[in-house]
Parts: sequence; C-alpha cells; structure tokens
Amino acid sequence: MSEPGQQPTPVPDAKSGNWVDRYAPDWLKPYARLARWDRPIGFYLLFWPCAWGLGLAAIANPAQGFDWWGAVLMLVGAILMRGAGCTFNDIVDRDIDMQVARTRLRPIPSGQVTARDAMAFLIAQALLGSVVLFQFNRFTVWAGVASLVLVAIYPFMKRVTWWPQAFLGLAFSYGALVGWSSQTGGLGWAPILLYAGTILWVIGYDTIYALQDVEDDALVGVKSTARLFGEHVKPAVATLYAGAFLLWNVAALLAGGGIVFAALSLVAVALFTWQVWTVDAAVPDNPRFRFDSNKYVGIVIALALLAEWVW
Repeated sequence: MSEPGQQPTPVPDAKSGNWVDRYAPDWLKPYARLARWDRPIGFYLLFWPCAWGLGLAAIANPAQGFDWWGAVLMLVGAILMRGAGCTFNDIVDRDIDMQVARTRLRPIPSGQVTARDAMAFLIAQALLGSVVLFQFNRFTVWAGVASLVLVAIYPFMKRVTWWPQAFLGLAFSYGALVGWSSQTGGLGWAPILLYAGTILWVIGYDTIYALQDVEDDALVGVKSTARLFGEHVKPAVATLYAGAFLLWNVAALLAGGGIVFAALSLVAVALFTWQVWTVDAAVPDNPRFRFDSNKYVGIVIALALLAEWVW
C-alpha cells in the first residue's frame, strides 16, 4: 500500500490531469485506476457495439424506434463490466504487469491494492452490473451471462495464443448481440454479421494498442497480434478494418438499411486510413493516440445507423 499521506501513484498510460487524479479522494484512486475510470476509452469501446445493436434493431423495426433508455442502461452496464473485466485482468496479470514498463505502476503490482481487496471490488462491480442486465428480457439476460465466459478466459489467452486480441474481440463486441436481442428477444444474421465485423475492428485497434508493449512482451514471453504481424502490421490491420467495414454494411443491408448508412460510414474509413497510414510504434504515444481515435469510429457508426433509421 502507499505510505500514509502519500498520493497513490498515477499509471503512465493515463491521460495527465484526468478526473481521477484531480478530484477522486485518495482512498478511491487505486480502485478507480483498477476499473480504468481514469481511462474512459475502454467503456466507450464497450458501449458503442451495444448502441450499434440498438440502432440496427431500430432500422429493422422503424415503428419501434431507438431505445434511448436501453442505451442509458447499457452505458452504465458498460462502465461497470469494463471495470470488472479490467480488475479481473489485473488480478490475473499482476506478475506480468510488474515486468512491463507501462503497467508496473498499476494498483496491484505497485502494492496500492491487495489481490484480495481487488477481488472484493470485482464482485461489487459484477453485482451492480447484474442489476442492470436484469432490466432486459430473458434471452438478453442469458446472453449476457454467457459473455462472462469470454471475459473470464481473455486474460489467459496472451499466454497460450498469438491471437489474444481475437478473444478480446469476442468479449468487447458482444454488445452488438445484446443491443439487438434486447429489442427483438432473439438473434438473426444482421446482428451476427455486425458482431463479426466488430470483432475484426477490435482485433485491429487492439493490435495498434499492443504496439506499445512489443519489446517488453517479447522479453516476458507475452503473445500478441502486434508481435505476430511484425513488419506487416499495417497491411494486417488495414485488412481487418476493411473486413469490419464490409460486414457492418452487409449487416445494415440485411436489417433494411441502405445508402444513408453506406455513405456516412465512409467517415469511419477515413479514420481507419489515417490510423493505419500514420501509426508508428517508434514514436511515444503514437499508437495510443490512434487507438483512442476509435471512439470516434464508434460515434460515426452509431450516428450512421440512427440516420438510416430516421431516413
């Protein structure tokens, strides 16, 4: 734990001057950092597929419209479950985190929080998340419960496969299915293709994020698509992004969408192109900044779906 009167140490990959560092009481800061409240990009990226699923369902059933209250609940759920997932990840990875420059000051490896206290915090977040989940229909509740398997296995994948980003994609894209099923009580090809495209998107942006840790990961023995792709990382990520864009458009077409979504979603292509063209792992903060820009991709696709529904 931090010494009495000592400020809990910020982590290097958090934006300086974030609200946790500035306003949270000292006792809360380590737990807020465990849940990544100082880095909201994660719950944005978890929430946007939920909003996309809601938007796709609105296109398929225009009379029912977009479920704004459902979106609010899913945003709260995304914050809670992203925090729970990050807490679990830090409990599992605490030995690895001590050996990586970017993560060694996280609350558990730095001694600010014990693994036992972190587990209690994890359970509290998960229980609150379940309260949100139970506001939806039975199919969605069971679908949400099933997603916990993906959340549980993800932290271990970097030890056994070069594709841990694919397992992150399976977990982080799940909101596309939850959003759709919360409105329809089931699934179909449109949400499945939306989910598949979102998985490719997650693999792409997390590969960019993992470029920050390539050297440390090689020393520790952690696998990632950033290491797997090596010097071919740019064309690999470009291919993943192209596949995501194609599948999103097919999903919109199957739901009853058309030219409005197709046209507006080209803004996401411009963002993807900029990310791939300019990413440079040798420049500090370059990969993180391009990773962060995916929150704008989320906004663009959500607005494109809403515009298609209104149209």
